[in-house]
Amino acid sequence: MKIAVISDIHSNIYALEAVLKDIESRDIEMVVCTGDLVGYGTRPNEVINAIRKNRILTIMGNYDDAIGNHRLVCGCDYPDPKDAEKAGASMSFTLSKTTEENKLYLKNLPREVVLSFNQKNIRFVHGSTRLINEYLKEDSIQAQEVMNEITEDILVCGHTHIPYFKEYNDKLLINAGSVGKPKTNKPDSNYVIIEIKNTNEDLNIKEAVNVEIIEVPYDYEIPAKEIESEEMLPNDFAKLLRSGNAK
Repeated sequence: MKIAVISDIHSNIYALEAVLKDIESRDIEMVVCTGDLVGYGTRPNEVINAIRKNRILTIMGNYDDAIGNHRLVCGCDYPDPKDAEKAGASMSFTLSKTTEENKLYLKNLPREVVLSFNQKNIRFVHGSTRLINEYLKEDSIQAQEVMNEITEDILVCGHTHIPYFKEYNDKLLINAGSVGKPKTNKPDSNYVIIEIKNTNEDLNIKEAVNVEIIEVPYDYEIPAKEIESEEMLPNDFAKLLRSGNAK
């Protein structure tokens, strides 16, 4: 079983189209999205429509939760007031552009999904099993705590915008990275492919599961220039797309 997991598209239809085209070129049996379809970028409806058209199983992200419930805060922690101000501008823009039909779609997304393939159980969330906006950064105390608590074999999340995978006592934590707003110091989109071996044997997690991080180049100048053309959106969002930096 080969599953492609995408995350954190953030209204960047151009990155999403490039990633979906890449996925089509591989032997993928299922696509899952771990949320944050909207925010930051200029094309929330186009992203939502593409996800719906392709019938991609999607988990609710914190931005999806906010826009779906007509809120102007996404629940993120912004120590710098300037970052909070920019996030507020993003939310105002996205609320004004997203159709009511698509807001309802976001509102009704599940907060988690558990699937079973080849004797392995996978839980998909956006932030963590505890909070929709909790960051499970690589090697963090939070990640260790959550992996000690779960009963599933694999936990898949997003939210940090940085892809990685790590074993915890024969359990596997996978972060799907970000399609539309990567924080890897590179502008390329990224996502992960999870391959679960089809076998009747009770293999350990390392033997049973293979994870590959995929990077996909796309023309990021198009969404960057669109952001710069919108008075409601900070130009800093365009700089982040060009650099792939967190700030």
